[in-house]
Amino acid sequence: MKAVLLAAGEGTRLRPLTEDKPKGMVEVAGKPILTHCFEQLAELGADELLVVVGYMKETIIEHYGDDFEDIPITYAHQREQNGLAHALLTVEEYIDEPFMLMLGDNIFRANLQDVLNRQQEDRADAAFLVEEVPWEEASRYGVCDTNKYGEIVEVVEKPDDPPSNLVMTGFYTFTPAIFHACHLVQPSNRGEYEISDAVDLLLQSGRTIDAIRMDGWRIDVGYPEDRDRAEQLLEGDDGDGAAPDADDASAELS
Repeated sequence: MKAVLLAAGEGTRLRPLTEDKPKGMVEVAGKPILTHCFEQLAELGADELLVVVGYMKETIIEHYGDDFEDIPITYAHQREQNGLAHALLTVEEYIDEPFMLMLGDNIFRANLQDVLNRQQEDRADAAFLVEEVPWEEASRYGVCDTNKYGEIVEVVEKPDDPPSNLVMTGFYTFTPAIFHACHLVQPSNRGEYEISDAVDLLLQSGRTIDAIRMDGWRIDVGYPEDRDRAEQLLEGDDGDGAAPDADDASAELS
């Protein structure tokens, strides 16, 4: 399965760590965030890496070159940072089958394999990890609204008044149906084409969406303190990436 990694961002909130490098090249525990992402995608069996670059792209291309651990890398250029759905469309020409998507500012020690397994078993049009976060942090993410049965019925990007504290993380699988949804997405209030809006369009069109509750941990490295927290967790990681008492949450709409 091909893997797409979105790494075009500038990382203004990470300054001063990003004064001379793009966000994905900020080091966590001695290596760039992107290296952590590549290692995880390699463990999941990625046979090609499609990396979307933008800000200071030369830094990333020169560092990694044409492959990572013998997995070929193809670079796609997002000329303007207009949101994740816009970034995803830069690799549309390379994909004609289900693929993985990882946001290049996340570090996971979690059940990513469960997402692949669920997508392959159910032949879902999308599958992704969700996690509960403190209510005051939910507005930073794509928030999942659920019905009384716990099914996800809507995804809202960075809402001022979150309908829940269940949020999407930065790892997904999609079929090529996501590209049609990305083409239909309209700019959000932030002026960006949001991946959560594309997922919501899939939901509203009756596509099958599976959401799997995260077992383990992940850090969205958006601020310097997030980098510090990720390093602390990596230093204390026991290698299994598991967290106790985690349940699966599934939204299957057909």
